[in-house]
Amino acid sequence: MSNEQLLSSESESSDDQPAPVSGADGLTDSTDTGEQSTTERTLLEARDLSVYYGEEQALDSVDIEIPEQQVTAVIGPSGCGKSTFLRSINRMNDLVDAAHVDGELVFDGTNVYADDVDPVALRRQIGMVFQSPNPFPKSIRDNVAYGLRVQGKDDGDVDEKVRTALEQAALLEEVEDQLDSSGLDLSGGQQQRLCIARAIAPDPDVILMDEPASALDPVATSKIEDLIEELAEEYTVVIVTHNMQQAARISDKTAVFLTGGELVEFDDTDKIFENPEHDRVEDYITGKFG
Repeated sequence: MSNEQLLSSESESSDDQPAPVSGADGLTDSTDTGEQSTTERTLLEARDLSVYYGEEQALDSVDIEIPEQQVTAVIGPSGCGKSTFLRSINRMNDLVDAAHVDGELVFDGTNVYADDVDPVALRRQIGMVFQSPNPFPKSIRDNVAYGLRVQGKDDGDVDEKVRTALEQAALLEEVEDQLDSSGLDLSGGQQQRLCIARAIAPDPDVILMDEPASALDPVATSKIEDLIEELAEEYTVVIVTHNMQQAARISDKTAVFLTGGELVEFDDTDKIFENPEHDRVEDYITGKFG
């Protein structure tokens, strides 16, 4: 899907729910500038981004450049705007009547808040995995195929695409003989990987994850973390996590939001955790508050 397809047009589907079904085909690569390497190409950029819920400000003038095909972790204390920032990337805050956005959120050169951008088309390119697993009351096969059908990508061998997505989500080996069974019969960790498979089946560019392992046991969490690192080989992953150790383990970049919706520091994860520039960030990392 090219950026032109983000522009408002009659949607292929009237289903406007922010389901984790997103995808893109053949985005045009933009030219790198300066000393930025091809592996550091900025795919998402917030420019003076502020978000309000009514009169309450949730994000305060955020500026950040998120690189392509890396894992960016967003950390900070409760109520600091982490999830609001994540939801602003694919305009899920549009679904909140009181929400108001100032500034720009640029995705591959396009301001997603421009008047002529279709948020439904945007969500096809930027998938979402939620905190609690939310499989549909359908078979495992139909759960994964859902996004393909909604986006009209169910031509050809759907079963092959389903199996590929399940394999990418490190789930195929566990469910290969029960694809016609309900996704609701899986364990919590398996359900979350099923939702990840559903999100990646249409081949998005970006996968947003809002604390995807917070409701899981340590074994399931470890599998999700391994999966996230593997997904970054093909996708740009932005993950909100309350677990700083998890951020340190799996991310390439870390953004630290603190009270008032302020992005205080954004840098390589190693630097954030070993030698942060701001005392407030060091105090948060070392547990002095938060």
